[in-house]
Amino acid sequence: ASVQVQLVVPIVVVFGPGSVPGDLPRPLPFRDVQEMEISVNLRTSVTSRYEMLYRSTTGQEEAALAAATAREADAALHPLQDTTLGSLIMYVVTETSPLLPQGINVYVGKHRSALVRAGGSLAALQARLREVTQVMSFTASSIAAALSDRVPDGQLSPDARRYLKSSLGYEITFSLLNPDPKSHTVDWDIEGAVTCYVKPVLDKLSLVANFSVDSQILYYAVLGVTPRYDKESSSFLLSAHSLPHVINPVEARLGSSAASLYPVLNFLLYVPERSHSPLYIQDKDGAPVSTNAFHSPRWGGIMVYNVEAPASPQASLPLHVDVDMARVMEVFLAQLRLLFGLSRDELPPEFLLESPGNEGLADWELDRLLWAHTVENIATVSTTLTSLAQLLDKIGNIVIKDDVASEVYRAVASVQSAVAKLSLGRLHAAFQASKEAVTSSEKAFFDPSLLHLLYFPDDQKFAIYIPLFLPMAVPILLSLAKIVRETRQRKKEPTKMD
Repeated sequence: ASVQVQLVVPIVVVFGPGSVPGDLPRPLPFRDVQEMEISVNLRTSVTSRYEMLYRSTTGQEEAALAAATAREADAALHPLQDTTLGSLIMYVVTETSPLLPQGINVYVGKHRSALVRAGGSLAALQARLREVTQVMSFTASSIAAALSDRVPDGQLSPDARRYLKSSLGYEITFSLLNPDPKSHTVDWDIEGAVTCYVKPVLDKLSLVANFSVDSQILYYAVLGVTPRYDKESSSFLLSAHSLPHVINPVEARLGSSAASLYPVLNFLLYVPERSHSPLYIQDKDGAPVSTNAFHSPRWGGIMVYNVEAPASPQASLPLHVDVDMARVMEVFLAQLRLLFGLSRDELPPEFLLESPGNEGLADWELDRLLWAHTVENIATVSTTLTSLAQLLDKIGNIVIKDDVASEVYRAVASVQSAVAKLSLGRLHAAFQASKEAVTSSEKAFFDPSLLHLLYFPDDQKFAIYIPLFLPMAVPILLSLAKIVRETRQRKKEPTKMD
């Protein structure tokens, strides 16, 4: 099934006082359109279209841009902006503007706007704007990652398959592993930590999917690898190559993913037993990992939480441990961002990004997720409906119930609506339509009446029924033969004449 999508990003470029390039093609305000082809494969064509409106600042915007710092300017400009999902607004400031620190050409705020230093000519400014737009909406690689099932392996970056697949919901499980309860009594205020740190992030992500959170404490749950003792540091070490073997034995104890409809994200806090304390994780180069944690793509993360040895060897056991939840949650939320592909490491050095603060992700990062998930949902529905059509072609006598047919029609209509809304630059509506399409296509595909096992191929029918009917058919066929024979004989015999 071929997928053709046009991603339209509405962008407003606002020139502050003294920042208008001398080589503008026509007087402000004016519109301009830039298109770019994102090559995925022959069956998938994705075009990005940037619809740009160039204009001058209003009096209120000018006042806001006179703030002392970029952060203050961003906060003052936010109430003046159109906050439609997927739209961007760029404020162009003079090359000597004190708003941007030395060496920084772009400041990306926590909403949907950025401050950009004028580049002298329009061409230089446009090149800079293109970079900012890709950071704040999508890049060719982020769209390729969303379509990873359709892209040849060689063309994908190693990170593309790390991110979670688009889903209607996710389940998050926080587990505290205490392998040595005789030595440690561990207390963690997980409820308070979830309310304080996790809830604001999930509230923001609730547009993307439904989230459920639960927690558990597991006793006597050990890692599947015995750490190596290091004499120099008198500590135990887990090397990078042994980390994959840590997960399997622990996962058997978690027991959450077996009954789950949605992908489960596991975040494990491991308090090492006394005989293996302190325990540190090493990276590939043998250096200690500063967070003492690691993450597994599409699965979750594990953090090792060392307990300080008691001051006197006579201290009574078990030791009481109060977990510092702020430190732990900082690591788990960073891992959550990694799992959703929201890491910020591949940015040009002249970019300054505002920290999203308590919400965990900026508005434009949410949009970035929605762009990727909308495209992925459209491709998924296309694949699901194609598979369903192939199944129906194979089985000639299959019965399609009305409710299955209506789900298929609904899925097709929703996908068409999502594609149409993307081409109008209405990201939120497009994402909602793509979610409805996924729901309908999966209902149709997994309908119990379409189990191909219910419909036997003709050769199987003959193989089943011939052994049953053959014993009954033999006497019937012999009787028919006898009747035919007798009828022929009767015709041959001459009729007697008196």
